[in-house]
Amino acid sequence: MNNHFLPTIALAAAASFFATASHAQAPIKSANGVMVNAAGMTLYTFDKDMANSGKSACNGPCAALWPPLMAAASEPAGGDYSIVKRDDGTQQWAYKGRPVYTYQADQKAGDRSGDNFKDVWHTIKE
Repeated sequence: MNNHFLPTIALAAAASFFATASHAQAPIKSANGVMVNAAGMTLYTFDKDMANSGKSACNGPCAALWPPLMAAASEPAGGDYSIVKRDDGTQQWAYKGRPVYTYQADQKAGDRSGDNFKDVWHTIKE
């Protein structure tokens, strides 16, 4: 290989890496018609959360039953995924502007026992 192409190849590889890193998305995927976290646990939204408000209405005891899908300070958002700041200063993932949660009663991947709980908690359909 001609050595004068090496800087160009290295620059292209670095640009590709940074482009991918800047467009990283939440640890959310689709499984069996609903959105799940990286461990396969069903994800939910809460009707009392106002879309695009930038905050969660589920704090304290509520968050103990409905654990937020937490985001690290360094994780970039993009596309349908954003990050909201919680009352305690931590960060939580949001999907289409709505904070995302798991449900403490779901014991294994694929459980959906929180769907339509009290008519205010809903699975996120794909």
